[in-house]
Amino acid sequence: MDISVIIPLYNEEESLPELHAWIQRVMDENHFSYEVIFVNDGSTDGSWKVIEQLSKQHPEVKGIKFRRNYGKSPALFCGFERAQGDVVITMDADLQDSPDEIPELYRMIRMNGYDLVSGWKQKRYDPLSKTIPTKLFNATARAVSGIPNLHDFNCGLKAYRQEVIKNIEVYGEMHRYIPYLAKNAGFNRIGEKIVHHQARKYGTTKFGLNRFVNGYLDLITLWFLSKFGVKPMHIFGFLGSLMFIIGFFSAGAIGIHKLYDLYAGNPYRLVTDNPYFYLSLTTMVIGTQLFLAGFIGELIARNAPERNKYQIEKEL
Repeated sequence: MDISVIIPLYNEEESLPELHAWIQRVMDENHFSYEVIFVNDGSTDGSWKVIEQLSKQHPEVKGIKFRRNYGKSPALFCGFERAQGDVVITMDADLQDSPDEIPELYRMIRMNGYDLVSGWKQKRYDPLSKTIPTKLFNATARAVSGIPNLHDFNCGLKAYRQEVIKNIEVYGEMHRYIPYLAKNAGFNRIGEKIVHHQARKYGTTKFGLNRFVNGYLDLITLWFLSKFGVKPMHIFGFLGSLMFIIGFFSAGAIGIHKLYDLYAGNPYRLVTDNPYFYLSLTTMVIGTQLFLAGFIGELIARNAPERNKYQIEKEL
C-alpha cells in the first residue's frame, strides 16, 4: 500500500464527506493505493455515523472510535499503530489542510529520502491572538529541539516513512513535537514544505490559548527527557554536589571567621546567631536532596524495561 492517511477528529461531521471526496479524487488522479483512517476522538455529534456510512460505501475507509475525548496525541498513536502504508500522511479534519499537497509530500518521502516532512502554513487565516503566540512557540521549539529548518512544528499536515511512526511513541500532548520525537529516535532527515492553509469552513476551533502554556511545559519535559532521561544523576547529582559544596564551604568560612575573631580578641557572635549559617545549612540540605533524587532516578532508569532499547537501522 502506498499511503495511509490518518485523520484525528472531534465534532467534524459536516466536513468529513467533503474531505473524503477530496482525498479520493487526489488519490485516483495519482493512481495511489491507499487507506483513510478516521480516529473519532469522543465526538458528541454525528461524526461516527458519517464514518460508518463512508466505510460501507468505500472499502479504503477505516474508523477508530474512542469512548471519550482523549486528545490528538492518543488519536495519532492509535492511527499510527494501524497504518499500513509505506508513507503515512496526517491531516486535520476541518478542511484547513489541503489533500492536494499529498502527492508532493509523498514524492519528498519516497524520492528525496526524507524521514519526515512537516507542512508550513506560511500564510495563515487565523486571528492575531493565535498567530503571534504560534510564532513565539515555534521559535522556542526550534531553539530547544535543534531543528532550525522547521517553521511550524504543530502543523497537522505531515508525511512520514512508515518506519518513523512505528518507532516513536506519541503520548500526552506530544503531537506538537513529533519532529523532535523523530529526531531523538534517530530519524534526522527532516524536511519542510510550504502548504496551503484554508479558512475553516465548518464548526469552530477545538483548541484554546491554554495549549500554548501546555506546549511550553511539554517542550521542557521532552528536552529534559532527551538529555537526562537515562542519566538523571548527570543533572541532579551535579547540581546537588555543587550546592552541597557551596553550603559546606560557606559554613566553614563562617566558622573560620569566628575563630579569627576569638584569636584576635575582636568582638564576635555565636555561629548560630549568624543568618548566613542557616542559609549554608539549607543549601547543603537541598544539595543532598538533589543528589538523592538523582540516585533514585538512576535506580529507576536501571530497572526500566526499555533501558537497552536502541534504534538499529541495519544489521548484517
